[in-house]
Amino acid sequence: MPFTSRRTVSPTRQAPDLPRPSAPHRLVACRRSVPAVLAVGALLAAGAPEPGPEGLGDRLYPYLGNPGYDVAAYDIAMEYSGRNDVPLDAVTTITARATGHLDRVNLDFTRGTVRSVQVNGAPARHATHGEDLVVTPARSVGPGQVMRIVVRHTSDPKGAKDGGWVRTGDGLVMANQADAAHRVFPCNDHPSDKADFTFRITAPRGITAVANGVPLGRSARGPAATWTYRSLHPMATELAQVSLGKSAVVRRQGPHGLPLRDVVPAAERHKLEPWLAKTPGQIAWLERKVGRYPFETYGVLLADASTGFELETQTLSLFEKHLFTNDKLPAWYVESLMVHELAHQWFGDSVTPRTWSDVWLSESHATWYEALYADRASRGTAAMEERMKRAYEESDAWRAAGGPPAAPKVPEKGQKTGIFRPVVYDGSALVLYALRERMGAAAFDRLERAWFQQHRDGVVGTADFVALASRVHGEDLSGFLHGWLYGTRTPPMPGHPDWHVKKGGQEAGPKAHSS
Repeated sequence: MPFTSRRTVSPTRQAPDLPRPSAPHRLVACRRSVPAVLAVGALLAAGAPEPGPEGLGDRLYPYLGNPGYDVAAYDIAMEYSGRNDVPLDAVTTITARATGHLDRVNLDFTRGTVRSVQVNGAPARHATHGEDLVVTPARSVGPGQVMRIVVRHTSDPKGAKDGGWVRTGDGLVMANQADAAHRVFPCNDHPSDKADFTFRITAPRGITAVANGVPLGRSARGPAATWTYRSLHPMATELAQVSLGKSAVVRRQGPHGLPLRDVVPAAERHKLEPWLAKTPGQIAWLERKVGRYPFETYGVLLADASTGFELETQTLSLFEKHLFTNDKLPAWYVESLMVHELAHQWFGDSVTPRTWSDVWLSESHATWYEALYADRASRGTAAMEERMKRAYEESDAWRAAGGPPAAPKVPEKGQKTGIFRPVVYDGSALVLYALRERMGAAAFDRLERAWFQQHRDGVVGTADFVALASRVHGEDLSGFLHGWLYGTRTPPMPGHPDWHVKKGGQEAGPKAHSS
């Protein structure tokens, strides 16, 4: 963002001197709220089995996700009225395989009305507990059995200030990071459970609907049209995107004939074209660094909205339109932000963090390539080494405020995206800089390519990265990286004994770090 990438605005993301706009036997995961506790008590009194684990237990978002099943695919049909303050009618179909015996199935879902639920063609009882939709099938589901869950519901964009739907000047877009996809559709809302997606979006004529993946067709009937899109690679729920508005879809080719499509306000298509034309070159630049672009298409979605962030939704990155119409920002700076979200298609979207504590694996890499590109595009005005030196000076303060890169502090109540602090961006890119200084540039470049190639379309954790870095280097780097990833103080920077953290915290001493 900025949500991931959720990019929150931070000093390190600014142009110089410019403000920047296991499978348990019985599985139910109810939120710990008073209504949920009372509801569970009623179920127990009725002789229902005792609820099991609550959520997947993610350290930062413990109630997100649900154990007991793996989702293979989502098919999401929505009907948009043309008004962004009216709930959309929707049908979400989830195909999943049970990993344990299930008397009930928990889905993450809130901010919508559930009208009915079916499991494998039979009506199922359902109840809402906190932000969980608890479904009781007519028959329990055994380990390995495939479930087809059909939920008829609404999806409400009103009051969307904490993620999910974002209301724009002429419609809607999605911003689901980190825990907001379930504010739009029922799902297993955790990045560890990636799945295929199909979207079927019905909207009035004059409205353009675009979603992740490739278009499968458009059919018109009466005053409305239905647009169908499908992802060709698995995707995390937080990366889902649907755009609805009076938009133009601008098409061109990227490297190797890659289909590119940008979604922009129709009235400003020609004004924005110079920015859109930069994407093919940016893709080619990143391919030379880390390998072939990982998906079936790419493009930017420029929304007439004020969000305070950009977001790497898969194959269609979300940006605020005014970022491209603000003549006070240098071109190299805007382009580097485009590269940040583009780099996430490799790091974060294709290679996806297993837990939210692993988000540094996404943001460090996106920030790294953003900074490299800025150095190049600014002709040294935004020098990479100088940026990393400044980050080093601030690193202890960032760690104190937000935790170390691989163990961020839990977000404060009511601040669901609060993990996206400076330590996750430049503070985590600093870890990669230290690693390159230790390994050497050539070995580091090999690591970057191997990391993507070995984990493409997969889910990874911090230990995976440490292990691969050690193999590429030919020496165990776990000791070296532990301080950089988990230490409350910033270790000495290899090759730069003159670098020090700012006064006010203890300065990192000159002693070399052990491997």
